[in-house]
Amino acid sequence: MDFNRRAVLATSTGLAFALGATSVAARPTQAAAVDDGSALKLRSGSARDQAAVLQDAIDVAYAAGRPVLLPAGRFVVGGLELRDGTRLIGAHGTTALVGANAESIISARNVSNIVIEGIRLEGSGQVQHVVSLEDCQNIRLENLEIQGASGSALRVRACAGRIEGCMISEIGAVGIFALDSAGLEITRNTIAHCGNNGIQVWRSHAGDDSTMVSGNRISHVTARDGGDGPNGNGINVFRANNVTVANNKISDCAFSAVRGNAASNIQIVGNTCQRLGEVALYAEFGFEGAVISQNLVDTAATGIAVTNFNEGGRLAVVQGNLVRNLFRREHEPVDKRGEGITVEADATVTGNTIEEAATAGLAIGWGAYMRNVSATGNVIREASVGIMISADKDAGACLVSGNMISGSRNGAIRAMDHGRVIGPDLSTTTTQTGRVSIFGNLAV
Repeated sequence: MDFNRRAVLATSTGLAFALGATSVAARPTQAAAVDDGSALKLRSGSARDQAAVLQDAIDVAYAAGRPVLLPAGRFVVGGLELRDGTRLIGAHGTTALVGANAESIISARNVSNIVIEGIRLEGSGQVQHVVSLEDCQNIRLENLEIQGASGSALRVRACAGRIEGCMISEIGAVGIFALDSAGLEITRNTIAHCGNNGIQVWRSHAGDDSTMVSGNRISHVTARDGGDGPNGNGINVFRANNVTVANNKISDCAFSAVRGNAASNIQIVGNTCQRLGEVALYAEFGFEGAVISQNLVDTAATGIAVTNFNEGGRLAVVQGNLVRNLFRREHEPVDKRGEGITVEADATVTGNTIEEAATAGLAIGWGAYMRNVSATGNVIREASVGIMISADKDAGACLVSGNMISGSRNGAIRAMDHGRVIGPDLSTTTTQTGRVSIFGNLAV
């Protein structure tokens, strides 16, 4: 819903908050506050914390059922609390709220129908979370510019609504942290230079979440707090089921572009992922159900991994992806990778194109952890080994058929023992064992 500032001012009777445009000099801006003509004053450019003035405006606007229309200028505030139905609207991006010494600039709890729009929010390292909302329904956070939080730019817990069109950068930990969401859309945001993750969709306990993350641009995410995967990701989904991650552009992350950990029924579709330090697209640990389709991955240690059958990770479709330029991390003592796609259990791998994989184009199984994998119709070019298949005696069934493998330097199809190739090239003859069927592949 768009708000026409002139219309609001023209039709306001009684209480209205047209905090008119100011210069950046420290001079007062007045707004009609109550019917008896008393006024509120904000001073643009003042170093004084003006939270009390703005909080009064929010409270009176709540009573009147009107929006708070902020003027242009810079205002130091902290600890603002929104009321039910608060609409806090900036002057087309020329309003800046600068964090004072408080945990958040703006917070709300147990309210509905909140709108925050068109405001620049500067944490200045003074606030933990620039905006913090909890148990709020029908929220709309739109066209915000946020910089400088020590923790998260936007932290929303048990909330429903939309976060759209925001520009977020220079954040200590997480750009958008959505916990225990109840119907949230995160769309068309630009997020850069975050310390741990760009977007986190987490739950306190595993369960339905159904957050939709789409059309975002995420780049330059580090792993400030270390670890082997919880940090350093463009989008991190943890214990949140039925989440869709679609059509995002993600680059230059220390670990993954999209990482789903114990995230069942996750869909990772149509994303462009470039220059990742570990696995670009990851479904790991105790998940059941993953669709990874129509993504483009260029430059990563591994393109797509669907793993941890030992922890219950199973059931996936990996289809129609373009994956290329997979490098080995020789500095790592064990986890070197260089693989295009890796899968373990109850998975279909079909119609993918993989090029330039330093270790293998496709790796199926890990020791005994392989069951019911079908790999058909893939094109694999210029890989060290085209396809590797676990040779463990306790591994389950695997079908490899109709694949085209070109330019594999160390064999088109090879058996492996925990990543180490063994035995002859299996692509030259039809192989039928009690658990593995290899036929109809073309190696050139």
